[in-house]
Amino acid sequence: MYGTFIKTPTPHPVEIIGSLGFDFVVIDQEHAPFDRGSTEIALLAARAYGLAAIVRVEVASADRILAALDDGAAGVMGPHICSAARAREFVDACRYARGRGYSNSPRAGDYGGRGMWQHVDQADEGTTVIAMVEDPAAIDEIDAILEVDGLDGVFLGRGDLSVALNDREQGAPRVARATDKVVAAGRRAGKTVCVMPSSPVEAAAFSALGVNAFVVSSDQGFMRSAAAAALTEFKNATPAKEA
Repeated sequence: MYGTFIKTPTPHPVEIIGSLGFDFVVIDQEHAPFDRGSTEIALLAARAYGLAAIVRVEVASADRILAALDDGAAGVMGPHICSAARAREFVDACRYARGRGYSNSPRAGDYGGRGMWQHVDQADEGTTVIAMVEDPAAIDEIDAILEVDGLDGVFLGRGDLSVALNDREQGAPRVARATDKVVAAGRRAGKTVCVMPSSPVEAAAFSALGVNAFVVSSDQGFMRSAAAAALTEFKNATPAKEA
């Protein structure tokens, strides 16, 4: 599965990504200026293209999670889930059977079109719950985190982990060891480990280890790289003339 982060709080990048055949987007409330209104519009754009939309909530609190799921998110990504206890709290806020606040009146419940138990059962079965593993403490407890019932998988935040570990060595060996540990734990638990590969070559290496969910860059990253390439190409084609 291939997805990308959406950092721009408008529907347009979501529509473009959906038209290209990506499997999912991650609407980034944590590191981009999404409020509830702009999140809702992005979710509608994803629905228009049959694109699964995961919301990375700013904080993994029950109210933020409830808002994203009520507005129709396919799932939630929670930042800094660094223990099994925190993972259980996160899952509890995402599942009606575990304590999520109930209403079938928002979009998620078809504005009341779904009966109570139909909505509860479909939501609990269909909601994707992903914990972000991005702290050294989470690496130490990764097996226990992945054993939490109702947690579908983890996203490995290697950038945050690099900073937390102050891993400045060439090749970031401490992060590499932590990555191997998380991927191996995912295989043992039979749960998805999602990564953000730096290149197709790295994605292929992860795929060989059993990783099958990739977040590829972001809408801003795509725009920046394409704009830089276009500018270079046009400058090379039209060299400046001497006065």
